Amino acid sequence: MAPVPISPIKVGHIDDVQELRKHRPTVIPERFVRDITERPVTACFTRDVPVIDFSELMKGEKEISRLGDACEKWGFFQVVNHGIGLDLLERIEKVGMEFFMLPLDEKQKYAMAPGTVQGYGQAFVFSEEQKLDWCNMFALGLEPRFIRNPKLWPKRPDHFSETVEAYSAEIRKLCENLLKYIAMSLGLKGSVFEEMLESAVQAVRMNYYPPCPRPDLVLGLSPHSDGSAITVLQQGKGSSVGLQIFKDDKWVPVLPLPNALVINIGDTLEVLTNGRYKSVEHRAVTHRTKDRLSIVTFYAPSYEVELGPMPELVDEDNPCRYKRYNHGEYNKHYLANKLEGKKRLEFAKIQSNSSD
Repeated sequence: MAPVPISPIKVGHIDDVQELRKHRPTVIPERFVRDITERPVTACFTRDVPVIDFSELMKGEKEISRLGDACEKWGFFQVVNHGIGLDLLERIEKVGMEFFMLPLDEKQKYAMAPGTVQGYGQAFVFSEEQKLDWCNMFALGLEPRFIRNPKLWPKRPDHFSETVEAYSAEIRKLCENLLKYIAMSLGLKGSVFEEMLESAVQAVRMNYYPPCPRPDLVLGLSPHSDGSAITVLQQGKGSSVGLQIFKDDKWVPVLPLPNALVINIGDTLEVLTNGRYKSVEHRAVTHRTKDRLSIVTFYAPSYEVELGPMPELVDEDNPCRYKRYNHGEYNKHYLANKLEGKKRLEFAKIQSNSSD
């Protein structure tokens, strides 16, 4: 089953933030200026986001229990000793940054078509009134192969495609293993999530956030949760601190650890666990003088899969909170709406609950 196409919506001209920075370095167009209630405020830095040692997960229950706590209490964690070579992490950052530094006309050969999320540009823009993110994106579908659009795989920079292929294969193995241990943390057999996801869909998105003269007025990426099962984020070495997660009614910055990968629970896993492991709202902020690169991998169910809470996680004390649905239909719903907190998960809820 191919992804259901979304009807294109004409939204007029969208400024390229790198070009704005280059030609009008002190100008912030009104479409980027957030309403007062949405503007970022200075947050206290913290390293409290849990850190999971992947090599310890393979040794037994102690680290698996810590993983379960991280999923249940935070929905976010950083993973170290994940087994992906430092040279590969450096290469993917290198080709990602080199792509964004290409001339605009070269990048626009791979422009994101209206109503789609693959290619170069800004995704999830549906109206002239909608506020824009201070960010340029480049996204590619990876697996299964039929979701790929070969015309969007760039010829430049050199070695881009083979680097993305090698990186994505390693990230896929990591996702498979993490889901095994996440299942075990719930007392389930390790293969249960992989069996439910079937031929898991995988996509990569590179985000580039140029410096912004007024970081207090804009957002790099609007608050949202991910529709995936899990998401893997690599924060570029030397980048500004940009990722923030919404916890305990405040925005908490995530300080990147050297060579660590940031993992977060997606909407799909929230549904499968009947809300025990929740997806978490997150956003990106900008910096006055520093840029930021992030590389995000989304790992999600096959479009044919029917999803709902697992029977093992539903009982009298934990009644079923989500309906069963087809993931292809959910994917269509997710892509047809702007980034707006966890609003898109309402699609799957049987009833809203103030504690959710």
